Amino acid sequence: MSNPGGSRDWEEQRQGPVLRRREQVQAGTTDQRLLDTEGDSQWVHTDPWRVMRIQSEFVEGFGALAELPSAISVFGSARTLPGTPEYEAGIQIGKALVNAGFAVITGGGPGAMEAANRGAREAGGISVGLGIELPFEQGLNPHVDIGVNFRYFFVRKTMFVKYASGFVVLPGGLGTLDELFEALTLVQTGKVTRFPIVLFGSEYWSGLVDWLTNTVVAQGKASERDTLLFHVTDDIEEAVNLVTKETGR
Repeated sequence: MSNPGGSRDWEEQRQGPVLRRREQVQAGTTDQRLLDTEGDSQWVHTDPWRVMRIQSEFVEGFGALAELPSAISVFGSARTLPGTPEYEAGIQIGKALVNAGFAVITGGGPGAMEAANRGAREAGGISVGLGIELPFEQGLNPHVDIGVNFRYFFVRKTMFVKYASGFVVLPGGLGTLDELFEALTLVQTGKVTRFPIVLFGSEYWSGLVDWLTNTVVAQGKASERDTLLFHVTDDIEEAVNLVTKETGR
């Protein structure tokens, strides 16, 4: 559309907050394109539409979890087998957290996540699962009472932190490490405060702790105080006491 004041000689088009000029001006209006039933359906795969999906995931997650009591997110491997010591520890941790007054949040999958959800449910607490769309994991485990499935990892990870007062991290793989290091980074940079992080299973985590201390810190890539951002324990009672103490409960 031309400037009616005549002060500019280029075409200008405003589409909400977007300004288009010269060859970027589009034919028709936004309403016209919305109501045109003869157009193709490729728009559902465009980035602006993805933004709406992302927004809807935040809204659904906030709505589902806003009224949770204080909660602890428990992470661990989806490959942990029932009947193993790690699985049984997950059950007992879930129960102990509920008995300490917390809801339990996991990724909603099998393995260690299922164990923590099972423990929370058996103890009569609130068992939450935040699932993710993956090609090799389907659905939420049967011990989840409140479940939300996400398309996007970053939305899901926001929910883990926003609605939890701390993390208990059982032995796990790359996904568990991703969640652990994101939490450590958030605490290190002051994005979250009073956020205890407990690594359960000293034998499993000892190699990582040694590398952080003897390589990362030793070479000046992190400070010595960064190793105080987490605790390592093999004792369920101590793990619960640590998150209880640091959250001020």
